[in-house]
Amino acid sequence: MTLRNLAEASGISVSHLSAIERGAVNASLNKVAQIAEALGVSADWFFAKRAGAGPMERAYVVRARNRRNLNQLYGEDVDELGLSDKLLSSSIGGAFFMGVAEYAPHSARPNHPMYQHGGEQHGFVLEGELELVIGGEEIRLQAGDSYSFPTEIIHNARNRTDKPCRLVWAISPVVIPRDVVFEAHSAGEAQERRPATRTATG
Repeated sequence: MTLRNLAEASGISVSHLSAIERGAVNASLNKVAQIAEALGVSADWFFAKRAGAGPMERAYVVRARNRRNLNQLYGEDVDELGLSDKLLSSSIGGAFFMGVAEYAPHSARPNHPMYQHGGEQHGFVLEGELELVIGGEEIRLQAGDSYSFPTEIIHNARNRTDKPCRLVWAISPVVIPRDVVFEAHSAGEAQERRPATRTATG
């Protein structure tokens, strides 16, 4: 989402949004609420609950109890997305972001072109088993296994077992999956279009 897109959706000027983004001004609670509404999240999503002895710890360390819920940012609950997703990174303002996902027993992430976008994806299975499907090929992963692949390839995953599966993942660039749209071409290729409504910010 460009600043102009966000300005139109939030009713806040581009120059004021730019100043907020650069840290030149502090956003009022009203402005935070307007930005949150435009992005489809609650205002408290922006305020990570991070305590710490010093400013570096408060800025860059995420304790397990304070992880932010990515399902809320995606606008899809566990049933819709097929998994619960939490942010491990201290910010989603960098070149990539990292999270931890949990697939409940007999759950699946739907196979949909919206999960296909430019960049790359990496993962490491912490516990359980996951069936990863990359370009139509089914691959069974177990605890300790990892993967990396270009996210241009259509992919999905499912847990066919009676136990939960947890994995750590990292994706670059920072893109909110539900807003990525691909157009299929007759030659079987897909061309990326820019995110329809929003990408992640800070």
